[in-house]
Amino acid sequence: MRAIEIVPNANGNALKLCELPMPVPNDFQVLIEVKAAGVNRPDIMQRQGVYPPPAGASPILGLEVAGIVVETGAKATTFKPGDAVCALLTGGGYAEYCLASEACCLPMTSGFTFTEAAALPETFFTVWSNVFERGRLAFGESLLVHGGGSGIGTTAIQLAKAFDHSIYITAGSDEKCQRCLDLGADAAINYRQQDFVEIIHQLTRNHGVDVILDMIGGDYLPRNLKCLAVEGRLVQIAIQNGPKSEINLWQLMLKRQTITGSTLRGREDSFKGNIALQLRKNVWPLLEAGKLKPSLDSVFPLADAEQAHTRMTGNQHFGKIVLEI
Repeated sequence: MRAIEIVPNANGNALKLCELPMPVPNDFQVLIEVKAAGVNRPDIMQRQGVYPPPAGASPILGLEVAGIVVETGAKATTFKPGDAVCALLTGGGYAEYCLASEACCLPMTSGFTFTEAAALPETFFTVWSNVFERGRLAFGESLLVHGGGSGIGTTAIQLAKAFDHSIYITAGSDEKCQRCLDLGADAAINYRQQDFVEIIHQLTRNHGVDVILDMIGGDYLPRNLKCLAVEGRLVQIAIQNGPKSEINLWQLMLKRQTITGSTLRGREDSFKGNIALQLRKNVWPLLEAGKLKPSLDSVFPLADAEQAHTRMTGNQHFGKIVLEI
């Protein structure tokens, strides 16, 4: 099969289209003929050598795909050859064929293209798990998401509005802020021009927000705590500004705030399978009804994976970047 391989060179690790052996499913896996694969920031980190795949995972990049099941393991009973699915992976998506745990597969929603379906798993699994389960966003509560123009951000905006929550975002340009507002955000803060702590206090009349989904980390941590309401929850899912920060624990104690965080890739299939069940019950009907749809930024052929990564690292994209196979 054709696949993208990471090739070391003098300027860092390059991406090269090559021929690799076809994978073979184990008892609980399915083999998918990949039609499209999502591009995510962890792919960039793996390429840079700072985010290795979990033990036993494919070294090929790619954490989400959409395609056709062509073979099933002996104990995989939910899907059959010929079924159209999208799937969350631990790796292997930048290829013509990949393996997925059957528990991490979801049926294609009607009316969606493979390109659109490939943009669903990573962000929807992440947002549902971290905002609604770990962050416990409850009826009437508000949400702040940093990076509103990212795949995670655009998904969080739509899901929050679908369940009648107030949603505030930060983004790095007026254009991205406006597009987030068009998508349903209640307020958008250009962090290059405005102090998001000050704006959040104005918007919430000093109440603060109930949940923050943050992928920045570093110096954002103490500022996030200033934005949180009493009993507020901060959920950390990435650390683009670094892993270390200093906070005022007295403030944390007085407001009874919670700091938590997670990564998804290395979790067991049973955990991710439970998220898939929740998505199928609570979110897939909204997709079927046309009330939710992934925001696509750009689409590249598999052979142009290098250009897709350049698009992502330039931070000018809005929504998801997808490779078509």
